[in-house]
Amino acid sequence: VQLQASGGGLVQAGGSLRLSCLASRRTFTNNGMGWFRQAPGKDREFVAAISWNGGSTFYANSVKGRFTISRGDAKNTVYLQMNSLKPEDTAVYYCAAARSSYAATVTTQYNYWGQGTLVTVSS
Repeated sequence: VQLQASGGGLVQAGGSLRLSCLASRRTFTNNGMGWFRQAPGKDREFVAAISWNGGSTFYANSVKGRFTISRGDAKNTVYLQMNSLKPEDTAVYYCAAARSSYAATVTTQYNYWGQGTLVTVSS
């Protein structure tokens, strides 16, 4: 099972990026999905999560109102729209599939992880 994250890059503060996560070899129709990030020298932290049907979403306080998580129609793609980016958003962003159908917020609740995509926000 593979989760391929893409869409990262270099952007100026205040700009936007859209991250995508594509699942191959299987779909995650019945799984919650999430995005996490890890900045240099810091632990991996929760960013956003979405339930299996998109009915529930959760966000870290630091990104609430700026980031939006969504699922594609085919349920094998998850997106993270990031607006009003700040330098402190700089990190490697990882998508993950949860063990359950819920919008989980803890790393241990996820058992499939993508390889990460780097987001760099310049001031």
